[in-house]
Amino acid sequence: MTARPSPDTVDVTVQRHFSAPAERVFDAWLTPRLLGQWMFGPGVRDEKVLRLDVDPRVGGRFSILVERHGTRIDHVGEYIVIERPHRLSFTWGIAGESDQDGSRVDIVISPVPTGCELRLTHALPRAWADYAERTQQGWAHMLEALHALF
Repeated sequence: MTARPSPDTVDVTVQRHFSAPAERVFDAWLTPRLLGQWMFGPGVRDEKVLRLDVDPRVGGRFSILVERHGTRIDHVGEYIVIERPHRLSFTWGIAGESDQDGSRVDIVISPVPTGCELRLTHALPRAWADYAERTQQGWAHMLEALHALF
């Protein structure tokens, strides 16, 4: 299952090669210890991870509470698809915002002879279209930090 074009969303796509098996890259998305090293925190941007809760099952939720420039931001979502090691989909939003403002992230990981290729598509609500470039840069930066783990 991947993001489908919709008149209600704007798709942001980022791709990255990893010199690691698909299983290791996939697991870094669902293992709290690893997730906290590359997705948020001082290794990625000027912020501190205050709490990281992950329930890695379909229907399970995650919450990543960070403090950035004195402001607390709780990134939350629900896992929709978990097909290790090839597909992962989840909703993405900020706690306290309307569910309508949420978005969806679809990840496809494909093995290649030198490791794996990851394709991330973030379907943003059309109301957030002005943030598409910033969102793409943010994911690219996070995937670069993930790449550094391997």
